[in-house]
Amino acid sequence: MKSVPSCPRCGRSVHPPGLWTSAWQCDIHGPVAPLQGVRAPGVSSLEAILPQAHVPLWVPWPLPTGWVVTGFAEVGDERTGTVGAAVALSGPAPLGGLGEAVIVAEDPGVGLGARLADLDGTDPGDGFDGAAPDAKVRFDGHEIALWNLDVGRERAVYAGEALAHWLWVVFASPDTGMLMCEISALRDLRDLKDGGIAFEPPFGALSPFLTRGLAADG
Repeated sequence: MKSVPSCPRCGRSVHPPGLWTSAWQCDIHGPVAPLQGVRAPGVSSLEAILPQAHVPLWVPWPLPTGWVVTGFAEVGDERTGTVGAAVALSGPAPLGGLGEAVIVAEDPGVGLGARLADLDGTDPGDGFDGAAPDAKVRFDGHEIALWNLDVGRERAVYAGEALAHWLWVVFASPDTGMLMCEISALRDLRDLKDGGIAFEPPFGALSPFLTRGLAADG
């Protein structure tokens, strides 16, 4: 379920490249890589995203008990390839009810993670990593440090850097953020067909948090 390209930072419609520029343009933020909308969870969405992906599509692996993949979003076009990618997940929340999370990998300056985290700007902010990390996850034998950001009472957010890209883990509520203690490792969905240890993520219904968070704004 693709939509008209929009600004990854604010959701406004963007103007396509023209005679004088090869970049998409947001009336507020200027040149941006376009957000291509939200894709439904499933193998067909992965097959559409993976060939152009220049950033990881992260999933916790193993997934927390009962959790499934519930949607995707990508930023970029045919010229740039995918420079930002979001993977949504849903499952039982630690204190009951439905929990939701989105993991974002993006190039610096894209702004998708900051938007989902409800932060101004395009990155976690100066000094966010000035203290000891609040969490660590492993990927391919290496540790990735993550720091908990103060974003208020609506969600819990962890951010760090992995493979030269920003890595964001955004939980739809602070209580759901307790699951960060259960997430010990990540897998990159780009490795799905590259051999090694095979893994097939389960899919669920489309994520309300992802669709609501990335709804277009005119």
